[in-house]
Amino acid sequence: MNPEVNKFFSNAKRWQQEMEKLRAICLDCGLTEELKWDQPCYTLNNRNIVIIGELKDHCALSFFKGALLYDAEGILKAPGENTQSGRWIKFNHLKQIVELEATLKAYIYEAIEVEKAGAKVTLKTTADFPIPEEFQLKLDAIPALQTAFNALTPGRQRAYLLYFAAPKQSKTRAARVEKCMLQILKGKGLNDDYLR
Repeated sequence: MNPEVNKFFSNAKRWQQEMEKLRAICLDCGLTEELKWDQPCYTLNNRNIVIIGELKDHCALSFFKGALLYDAEGILKAPGENTQSGRWIKFNHLKQIVELEATLKAYIYEAIEVEKAGAKVTLKTTADFPIPEEFQLKLDAIPALQTAFNALTPGRQRAYLLYFAAPKQSKTRAARVEKCMLQILKGKGLNDDYLR
């Protein structure tokens, strides 16, 4: 047990029993306990396998390469519609975890084997995401914007493309593009400064 993770559990405001049970399951599977992103993370040879998260309505056990798992029980879910690799199982009662303990261990052992095999999730590239027309018009009209956008990391590019494409109305998409142009020209990602 990692002393930093002990502090996390002792300071948890909710789901303490549930997360402690998830912790015991992860440790029983022979994983190393670390604190990453302010959450208990369980690794094998310094490679992330699972992480425990405390949320408002539930706690979760998240598998970093969950998309590669067989999921015979159909319990792994993508945290968001654009999630490519990670999958989680949400819990809001200790009984759920106790009932699924054998299954959770089986999934963790499978995740360990996926990691040992060096398997990788085939991720979409930035080119796989459509550029909204409202943004493309600005890129065509302002070469410096195109240069600045191309200089961003692929993750930052994808974040902008998803953010710009989300609204149904063109005027809202155009307003988002206008709002973010200076941020892009400064070489910053969508979440590097508070925009919304």
